[in-house]
Amino acid sequence: MSHPEKFLLAGVMGWPVMHSRSPHLHNYWFKQHGLAGTYVPLAIEPDKLAPALRALAPLGFAGCNLTIPHKEAALAIVDEIAPTARKMGAISCVTVRKDGSLVGTNNDGYGYMANLIEAQPTWRADAGPAVVIGAGGGARAVVMSLAEKGAREIRLVNRTMARSETLARDLGGPVEPLPWDSRHDALEGANLVVNTTSQGMVGQGTLDLKLDKLPRTAVVSDIVYIPLETPLLAAARQRGNPTVSGLGMLLHQARPAWESWFGISPEVTPELRALIEATL
Repeated sequence: MSHPEKFLLAGVMGWPVMHSRSPHLHNYWFKQHGLAGTYVPLAIEPDKLAPALRALAPLGFAGCNLTIPHKEAALAIVDEIAPTARKMGAISCVTVRKDGSLVGTNNDGYGYMANLIEAQPTWRADAGPAVVIGAGGGARAVVMSLAEKGAREIRLVNRTMARSETLARDLGGPVEPLPWDSRHDALEGANLVVNTTSQGMVGQGTLDLKLDKLPRTAVVSDIVYIPLETPLLAAARQRGNPTVSGLGMLLHQARPAWESWFGISPEVTPELRALIEATL
């Protein structure tokens, strides 16, 4: 799609937001495609989210991404919610239509699965149980993407059992909530392990998960990307398991946003990945 006479605008709303690597990512694509435009960080306090979203259209924005703590609150603000976002209970992307109305979607599950398949192309969802650690928004995206890909058994482990049970009830499918104390045993026979918590992120504690019972053929992935190799991934790599970092999830979830905003399907290239890795 051509945009010869318009300066294109998009951004990411969060509180805080200046740590986000999304501007590096999206501005790389503006340059790569020779487009006049920019993607900016928008530090929006929680009680200012509604007027900020409503300002997108008059300011000429094509849309924006949403990050913590705005993903759930935006559900009550946008004019239309895509089925996936509604089921997930969170919006990661807002698109401004020509009439100024706002459509909310969620691309996190797409980003997770695209990253997993890119890094481990021979992995199959129906080859064995998947173990998902955590029951927050990231877990919902991962569980939905695994179920849609054909996973037959998803073992969901979280510190608070009630949250796991709520997620399983909301999403349905082959999800089995398990108590936190069973997390080590839950790895037995697994085909995939996914950490969707903040444990392992810079400034956070290390995820307490013993990999002794995990088959060495199982893929271990993390949605955390700062650091690029979390303690969980390092431990898995040292014992011989294939690993997948969280960076690709960030990169791939941005692709459908661009398709929605600008009618362009950008590529996640080695050059782009190296550019973002250099900022970590």
